[in-house]
Amino acid sequence: MGLGTATQEIVHFHSEHEADVHLTRAMVAKLRPALLGSSAVRLRAGSGWITVRLDMGSDIDLLATLVSAALQASGAPDVAPDGCTRTRPVPGDR
Repeated sequence: MGLGTATQEIVHFHSEHEADVHLTRAMVAKLRPALLGSSAVRLRAGSGWITVRLDMGSDIDLLATLVSAALQASGAPDVAPDGCTRTRPVPGDR
């Protein structure tokens, strides 16, 4: 299950406790300091996708905020295709 625009996917769920959000690489770079401060977020190097673990109510609020940011970012898509990789995070990234 997921949500997207006419041209790209915005968010999808891998389980009831984990969602991937496509923020675009530029938006991830802009929000990186705040994203790194959240224990619910995992980043993947070079990707516009982030994973949000949904363990608490506040994680749902974070997901809603990130989906809103992703919808705003969807007007300026990444230059290169950026499909959800579902790979393990790169050491040093979360």
